[in-house]
Amino acid sequence: MAEQKKMVEAITPMEEDFAQWYTDIVKKAELMDYTSVRGCMVIEPYGYAIWENIHDILDRRFKELGHQNVSMPLFIPESLLQKEKDHVEGFAPEVAWVTQGGNEPLQERLCVRPTSETLFCDHYARIIHSWRDLPKLYNQWCSVVRWEKTTRPFLRSVEFHWQEGHTMHETAEEAKAETEQMLRVYAELCENQLAIPVIKGRKTDKEKFAGAEMTYTIEAMMHDGKALQSGTSHYFGDGFARAFDITFQGRDNSICHPYQTSWGLSTRIIGGIIMTHGDNDGLILPPAVAPIQVIIVPVAQHKPGVLEKARELERRLRKTFRVKVDDSDQSPGWKFAQYEMKGVPLRLEIGPKDMEKDQCVLVRRSDRRKTFVPLGGLEQAVAEQLEAVRGGLFQKALERRESMTYSVRTLDEFREAADSKPGFIKAMWCGDPACEEKLRDVAGVSSRCIPFEQEQIADTCVCCGKKAKAMVYWGKAY
Repeated sequence: MAEQKKMVEAITPMEEDFAQWYTDIVKKAELMDYTSVRGCMVIEPYGYAIWENIHDILDRRFKELGHQNVSMPLFIPESLLQKEKDHVEGFAPEVAWVTQGGNEPLQERLCVRPTSETLFCDHYARIIHSWRDLPKLYNQWCSVVRWEKTTRPFLRSVEFHWQEGHTMHETAEEAKAETEQMLRVYAELCENQLAIPVIKGRKTDKEKFAGAEMTYTIEAMMHDGKALQSGTSHYFGDGFARAFDITFQGRDNSICHPYQTSWGLSTRIIGGIIMTHGDNDGLILPPAVAPIQVIIVPVAQHKPGVLEKARELERRLRKTFRVKVDDSDQSPGWKFAQYEMKGVPLRLEIGPKDMEKDQCVLVRRSDRRKTFVPLGGLEQAVAEQLEAVRGGLFQKALERRESMTYSVRTLDEFREAADSKPGFIKAMWCGDPACEEKLRDVAGVSSRCIPFEQEQIADTCVCCGKKAKAMVYWGKAY
């Protein structure tokens, strides 16, 4: 137990310094490493395996809905980026430029893609000619670059991995339906696989994506009460199509512009998993994306038959689960602490006494509940325990969010909540951007979303007292 205590002490308690707690976990759980390139990280094998599992879940879902994967260039000519005015202005502060190739200066600067709307539009202008060519349902998995001033592993880095879907549709109604559908896909991933409860809603005009008519978002609450924008879906109308002269012959032979969407989810969701579920002993991973779902720890492995039994159980379980036996010469206590640090959802212990009783011990990482399980029904018991982990994590996160969400009716209540109560604030808003700006200035919060599920907290705006148009979630965010 002394070894386990030492491992635990290696993590700064979140109550003492939440930022350092987060950094300790991403390093000690071997999710990432720093590099010689400012703001860029190495995603280590264990961290990348989490991303691969997220990739696989989403990629299957995208393909079920008819999307195809493509690959676009890394570079965007400046003239191409300039075609959509609002878009380029929104991204200008974050763009990295290539100005020289080899020993020669470039005749035209190349932008390292911060996002790929312009590249897709340039391509779509060449391949869309008729209504029969629509819809175009494309997605790409790639990395993008945004020249962030302040960086943090996974949450905000100069280069990050993501997927970006870009679709074109015959009608506005079809494009809007696509935008809402893909937001639901992200919400289902977060809630059903990642055990992260999210609020679905629309961004205000001030917070929407550059060049979009409408941006939808899912917002999650972290341990410290801050919001994390976890996935977004954008409706562009036909603005980009007009800027890039994308036209098609309609069913009535008229010349039309298609309607466009884009949507994306990035590796920042790994930061969201850490900050939603982790504790002072380390990472806690939802089973769906855990690189190791079950770690088998032989107890008294030097005794006859113990290692052999552990490996036999591994062969049985690996048909259904991601499983590993730790047969190293470290003590069981060290192994317990090590895999708790790495967030493995379920630990299986097997020793001589267990073998005599034809059983094993299952221990859940989320609440450390122990269950003695007959080996004959092991597969079903593991499946049930993993689902109990997922359900427990989701319920705990939901209860935390509910306990840290406050409804306010006056500006004084708003200020007090923002100053002294970490979490979400629900308040009515008149729709005036000036009020949104004032709330940011006086309380240090931003609008997170206008939720689809509306509540009538009051009749008037919390800021100006005029007639309210919508209830908004407000909060501090990563």
